[in-house]
Amino acid sequence: MIDLALILTLLTILAVLIFDFTNGFHDASNMTASVVACSAMTPIRAVLLVSFCTMIGPLLGGTAVANTIGKIIIVDHLSPITSTAIILSAVLAASTWNLLTWWFGLPSSSSHALVGGLVGATLAATGADYVLWGTTTFLTTGKLVGFTKVLASLILSPILGGLAGFIVYKIGYSILTLINSPSINKYLKWSQYITTAGISYAHGTNDAQKSMGIIAMVLLINGFTNQFTVPTWVILLSAIMITAGTLLGGWRIVRTLAFGIYKIRPMHAMESQLASGLLVLGASDFGAPVSTTHVVSSTILGIGAAERPKRIRWSMAAEIVITWIITIPSSAVVASILYLSLAWLIN
Repeated sequence: MIDLALILTLLTILAVLIFDFTNGFHDASNMTASVVACSAMTPIRAVLLVSFCTMIGPLLGGTAVANTIGKIIIVDHLSPITSTAIILSAVLAASTWNLLTWWFGLPSSSSHALVGGLVGATLAATGADYVLWGTTTFLTTGKLVGFTKVLASLILSPILGGLAGFIVYKIGYSILTLINSPSINKYLKWSQYITTAGISYAHGTNDAQKSMGIIAMVLLINGFTNQFTVPTWVILLSAIMITAGTLLGGWRIVRTLAFGIYKIRPMHAMESQLASGLLVLGASDFGAPVSTTHVVSSTILGIGAAERPKRIRWSMAAEIVITWIITIPSSAVVASILYLSLAWLIN
């Protein structure tokens, strides 16, 4: 007799790992674009450094983000097959969105896509009552939980990224004005080995944890664990897959971030990496799943606004922002269609 629950569990874990892989090659562009654009590293060297540090991130960065992602939808009163089908549909929708935006060279958020997929598939399967919206908790206690916490972090991160880029540029410009030596560019390029390693580690602590949280949820739903916990083998697999994806780069999006928004020089690259890495690390400690894509893009915009706003390619920036806005609803629609199709097949 075919064990449908086991088959769905294995398929979902495989789909999550594929999503993790697409997340790696999609988001690698965020970390390699600036160093490649200003010739601080060769593309191969940049990708190798990013890959190594991305793998360390989920191994050492804890599981706070995984806990947040794993509790967005409420599956306690659903059958294991229904719950697993919801998650499978969500992950497939997020992977589809990653591939679509990568093809067009648009930096978008894997986090937005995954959250949108979870919400869309849950709404199609059971209705709004099974999504942990978190609005009541926020209004009564001021505490951010569930979808409210995710949405707040994903909205605030680009704003904070732009502000951080603006401030860091102003501080850096003041310091470089005092030094006033052309040779400083050499040191700025070398410093990017440190800042690139930092943002790559931060990316691993945040992005790989999203997949870890989903797999942990699937294992709990199907009785393979007794409580929501992230096993060591899940951490290792998530780290390996996101690293494998990162090794492939994401050169379509690299061109957009490196040359499509603002002309990046060594000082800009170092400042963007520094500001982005600190923001993503802070979010990981708080358990907030943020988009590295959004943070890096917005820091570049903030730096450009601080230096020469007229040199920013605002049309490209507008395309990126539109992509950010439509990611959650688009992924939700795709996930709902996938769930309805999957439910028809298994019933």
